[in-house]
Amino acid sequence: MRDSEHGLLVITHYQRLLDYIKPDKIHVLVKGRIVKSGGPELALELEREGYDKYLKAAA
Repeated sequence: MRDSEHGLLVITHYQRLLDYIKPDKIHVLVKGRIVKSGGPELALELEREGYDKYLKAAA
């Protein structure tokens, strides 16, 4: 579905989905704001460590 003229936005909390859809960028949103951005490795970090540090930082 993705090509040079089309993109795709997927919103998920599930790493398993990202095993099938290889993302270019990952963004962590808290209260409607992007608090962290990165590549596919960020999804793996979130799976390992969770979202707590981002939630606490935004509080």
